[in-house]
Amino acid sequence: MAYFHGAKASKRGTSISTPVTADSCIHLIVGTAPAHMVNGKVNEPVYVSSYTEAVEAMGYSDDWKKYDICEEIYTSFKLYQNGPIVIINVLDPAKHLTGETDTEDMRLSGGVLDLPLEALADKVVVKGYSTEETLTDEYKRGVDYELLYTDEVLRLERIEGGAITSDNATLNIKYNAVDPSKVTKKDIIGGYDINTKKSSGFELVDFIFPKFRVIPTVFLAPNFSHDSEVAAIMAAKAESINGLFKGKAIIDVDTTEATTYTEAVEWKNKNNIVQPSELLVWPMLTLGGRVFHYSTQLAGLMAKTDANEDLGKGTPCESASNKTLQIDGMVLEDGTEVLLDLTKANYLNSQGIITGLNFIGGFVSWGNETACYPSNTDVTDYFYCVSRMFQWVGNSVILSMWSKVDRGLKPRLVESVVQSLNIWLNGLTAEEVILGGRIEFLEEENPVTDLMAGIAHFHIYLTPPSPAKELDFVLEYDISYLETLFE
Repeated sequence: MAYFHGAKASKRGTSISTPVTADSCIHLIVGTAPAHMVNGKVNEPVYVSSYTEAVEAMGYSDDWKKYDICEEIYTSFKLYQNGPIVIINVLDPAKHLTGETDTEDMRLSGGVLDLPLEALADKVVVKGYSTEETLTDEYKRGVDYELLYTDEVLRLERIEGGAITSDNATLNIKYNAVDPSKVTKKDIIGGYDINTKKSSGFELVDFIFPKFRVIPTVFLAPNFSHDSEVAAIMAAKAESINGLFKGKAIIDVDTTEATTYTEAVEWKNKNNIVQPSELLVWPMLTLGGRVFHYSTQLAGLMAKTDANEDLGKGTPCESASNKTLQIDGMVLEDGTEVLLDLTKANYLNSQGIITGLNFIGGFVSWGNETACYPSNTDVTDYFYCVSRMFQWVGNSVILSMWSKVDRGLKPRLVESVVQSLNIWLNGLTAEEVILGGRIEFLEEENPVTDLMAGIAHFHIYLTPPSPAKELDFVLEYDISYLETLFE
């Protein structure tokens, strides 16, 4: 030991670790966005935490049939005031194109003319006429004219002093444009390209945590989730995020096929939507003339419920059922109104389908069951708030205890894990986030061969509250109260 003369102090690491809690409801949407408006990214996860940030990253259009990512941006940030979300846009301007258009003559009006929003600004070629039939040389962007995306169009504006001399000139224009209709389920599902060595679509799920240190736990693909293959991939990916974490996929029933509540049940069975990791929803929803997929509204409502300090307290312990949706009606895709009474809504719930109900207190989400119900009646699978709590606790435990991996397997390590997590579980119990929970290191679950191999098994006992889906009140005539007549 080195010679020392004096007083000194040092710090020893605390044996009790502060748990790291996972975010309960970060949405991941894979779909299409008008990203060409802002030179946005294609097949790359983008993390956004506000409406402005999302629009700057992906562009925006109210044409949600073409651009379903915009529906999620509007719903999450404007209607439900929550976030962040993770976006994967698969609409590729280098791949999904209409093909070069025929040359078209267009006349300026007040120095302005409009091209479709899908037109690619860097593919626009503009010429004029020196005589009635003779074309000029190509005009230069930034010198003779400018292009900007605005008001759902690509607007061309004449620049004063440039070669276009009249506000009413006839221009000869050629351009290419993106075509969202050419995006297929194969693009949404994604995969790995051995030539580019890049992943795409839902195959990018496992890149999100390493890149942003967040776990996406609610998967969306509004315009494509009704496809059974897409739904199956979404469910599989949600069940194993980075091989460790778990989430849920919200699947929309195809309302062009399922036009009644009984047909919705038939559609579910035909498409085999029966996994605990799937939330199945029907029909579509409206607000102020806008038509929404139920999936984006439910995702927003779940996040809002989780964040509510009196309900979820930052956890998924509370069901979003019987909570207010931001809607004024329910419809099929063709606009046909859907009216459900309690009996019909409950029938859908009994078959593992979440729906809407306008009964008491306005339109609410109605249903607590995942798609595995009624074939699977394990409460940790079929009540989605209970299932999400198990997933959230599991995700949080992994994040909290990861730093202890590869430490020496000694009594102090075991004690630290047990004490840290028991303190955390006791706190959740005190907040009534769970009814009770504990962690134990049991000798019978840790054979010598596993301990020799560096494998330690911890057992967490956990009871989240079930939703009070049925309140039964018995009324009885009590004749004893007749005696009050003689008092």
